Amino acid sequence: MSQRRHLITGAGSGIGNRVARRLHERGDALLLLARDEARGGELAAEFPGAAVVVGDLADPGSLAGIADRVEGPLDSLVHVAGVVDLATVADVELGAWQHQLDVNLTSPALLTRELLPLLRTSRGTVVFVNSTAGLTANPSWAAYAASKFGLRAVADALRAEERANGVAVTTVYPSRTATPMQEQVHAQEGRPYDASEWSDADTVAATIVHVLDVPADSSINEVTVRPR
Repeated sequence: MSQRRHLITGAGSGIGNRVARRLHERGDALLLLARDEARGGELAAEFPGAAVVVGDLADPGSLAGIADRVEGPLDSLVHVAGVVDLATVADVELGAWQHQLDVNLTSPALLTRELLPLLRTSRGTVVFVNSTAGLTANPSWAAYAASKFGLRAVADALRAEERANGVAVTTVYPSRTATPMQEQVHAQEGRPYDASEWSDADTVAATIVHVLDVPADSSINEVTVRPR
């Protein structure tokens, strides 16, 4: 079996880091998106042999032409990177609103557009790591949830559009997961953080890798992961 190649966003921490570790340890080829050269150097040191592609999700325009920097076929595109900044609709600032939409919604859509030709060649898989906030919006989560509801729409449309091209599209909806982002959320909510209350990031990562390993006769459209 030939070596499989995956482009992963958000490999620096949390769920994305665990996904990258699992794929790296089994010998798959990794292409890791980094926001700048400095971050890229850190990822290259952590994952020897991985290729690094620079592109800032906070600046969607920086992703134009990125396929020219990704040589060869691509078996999967795994969107894990995300940002959250809690605020009520009454208090949300334009910059925070736009930042979450850019990173969580616009950039994943544009990155997918750029890389679709490579994914079609391999009849590959696109995984959007969404959130249960993409299913239900709670108070103070309007901006983040709006970005994730939108991401679900992108995934649903893309799945129908690319079925004839053999590209599979999966949305993974993790609920609260023990990651640095979750610790940040607890701080914003003003309550103590106990990682043992939430799903382990490696459990979610295992689910994502399972999605990538589904035989070619089938695909998983959606999966939700919640702590017990």
